[in-house]
Amino acid sequence: MGRPFNILVVDDSALQRRILRAMLTKRGYHVTEADCGSAALRLCAESPFDFILSDWMMPGMDGLEFCRQYRRMQGDHYGYFVLLTSRNEQGAVAEGLNCGADDFLNKPVNIEELESRLQAGARILTMQSQLRDKNAQLGAALTELQALYQAQEQELTEARQLQQSLVPERFRDFGAGQIALMLRPSGHVGGDLVGFVPAGPDEVLMYAIDVSGHGISSALMTARLAAYLSPGHLGSNVAFQKTAQGYQVCPLDQAVARLNERLLNEIRTDHYATMVLAKLHLRTGRLSLCQAGHPHPIVLRAGGQVEFLGQGGMPVGLISGAQYETVETTLTPGDRLWILSDGISESTDRSGEMLGDQQTGALLGDLAAHPANTALDALMWHLSAHSGTEEFEDDISAILWQVAGSQIAQNPQDIGAVAGVGHQISGSG
Repeated sequence: MGRPFNILVVDDSALQRRILRAMLTKRGYHVTEADCGSAALRLCAESPFDFILSDWMMPGMDGLEFCRQYRRMQGDHYGYFVLLTSRNEQGAVAEGLNCGADDFLNKPVNIEELESRLQAGARILTMQSQLRDKNAQLGAALTELQALYQAQEQELTEARQLQQSLVPERFRDFGAGQIALMLRPSGHVGGDLVGFVPAGPDEVLMYAIDVSGHGISSALMTARLAAYLSPGHLGSNVAFQKTAQGYQVCPLDQAVARLNERLLNEIRTDHYATMVLAKLHLRTGRLSLCQAGHPHPIVLRAGGQVEFLGQGGMPVGLISGAQYETVETTLTPGDRLWILSDGISESTDRSGEMLGDQQTGALLGDLAAHPANTALDALMWHLSAHSGTEEFEDDISAILWQVAGSQIAQNPQDIGAVAGVGHQISGSG
């Protein structure tokens, strides 16, 4: 036996208490006496006992009532309760167990049998103590994990705010047209990035990027890519070159090729990215764009026709020396340019069927009546209705350029074939 167990002997007979005390003390137990149930309850309230040996038949509060009230007052400590009785009928045993007793011992007490019962009870108490310690350790571990989770949640919330700050301006009216941006990660942070850079009085540069994967590593990649396209530092912006007249947009296919090499040589990651880099001349509506594995940009004409632009292209960050192409088209009053991430066309309905390019084009036609500053919210509402949820498996991002002029609210009448609209004007390499 380890530490001496504390035993409370409860009996209205002083002789019986003295006999039990003598036998138990001789075997190394600490013994306390009580002459009735009420006195025993007061002692139990002052200090815990490992074992309770209580006579069944006592005047006033009998052993059964004492056991009931003892069980009600117990906290974390468990006391092993043994009823001493001369009653051995089956009904009496069941009644005692229902009151909370753990064991029974017939009177007069046989010390060898009592010692065996106490040893069996000690094993239970030891297991109960170990279980209590394990539960305490588990509770402490869960508390620590909860604190770590809350700290991580706070950090991820701050990371989301920082990533959203990469797109500080979500809407601007240029007079000749309006631009609206949307960035919605599937988790706290994601791998999508959209933005625009005014390139002099007559041009706007737009970019949409989708880094492979999700989560923190993809978000860190987008932060690095944002630095390569920063409007505040044109000297380090891969889409600009310095001329005698200042910084001007370089050929788009060269800019994308330059970014591809930067990813491979400077960042050196397993991630790659798809992107669209587009330049719009505000006065003429001339649109140039370079597509690198990103979904085809979509032009919704004022008359309702839908055209898919671009030649597909290789994602950036995969192959050194990859070549890219620039295509051109002209936007006229009332036209809309949509640059969407694959999280939109690949969103699924309740049956698991993806939205697809054709339905995406039709959906954009349904949004023609919405002005640019609300069209992206309407797009998200339609996607949620299509998917049956507001939580999406992939990041969702979008750029909408609305050319000043009327936009006819009607379903598209002519869906252009993918990669069938827009003509090539240059190629990198």
